[in-house]
Amino acid sequence: MSISLRPAEPRRLYQQIADQIRGLIHGGQFLPGARLPAERDLAYQLGVSRPSLREALIALEIEGSIEIRSGSGVYVCAPAERAAPMHSMGESPSELMQARAAVEDAAAALACARMTPEGLSSLQATIQGMRADIADGRDPLDQDRQFHLAIASLSGNSVLMRIVRELFDERHSPLSAQMRIRFDSREGWHTALVEHEAIYAAFEAADPLMAQAAMRMHLEASKKRWLGE
Repeated sequence: MSISLRPAEPRRLYQQIADQIRGLIHGGQFLPGARLPAERDLAYQLGVSRPSLREALIALEIEGSIEIRSGSGVYVCAPAERAAPMHSMGESPSELMQARAAVEDAAAALACARMTPEGLSSLQATIQGMRADIADGRDPLDQDRQFHLAIASLSGNSVLMRIVRELFDERHSPLSAQMRIRFDSREGWHTALVEHEAIYAAFEAADPLMAQAAMRMHLEASKKRWLGE
């Protein structure tokens, strides 16, 4: 009887960087309680970008290999505090946002061409809900989700709708959720609200190019906020 084996999933870049740092810890280059080099220096030593390094550090923090202390630095945990490496923490947040920008750019243009008064009303309702959540001190992630899914739905393309939903919901993966906890802020949500209003204004003006540009700017800014850049 033959057994078919699924090919091993390739290691994501942040996982490879985490493997490198974990190897340095286990090899004794970074001792328990020691402070890792500053992010800029460590990125240079490893030959990686700072956003990718930041994702790797968050992954190592989740598994308990390091502790990130705001305003102080990154410290190696004692062996007794470390858990086994997690096999799956989700997609790279920076790659997710890059994919979302490519997909939602197209969705915005299609939605603009098919926009109706009812569609504008549905988008306005999510903006109002987002504004109310922020005013009450709540995280408006659900309203944010509804805004982006509404645009994908208005594109009239069910495949785009599914892809946008799957990409957005990846924010609930362990890595993405931890990034959100660490870097989300009320000020950031206020800025996101203004960006949503700019996208809405483009739809209201029936300008597909403006809608694409506003969506692209919003997702690029969201990426920077999410990754703590």
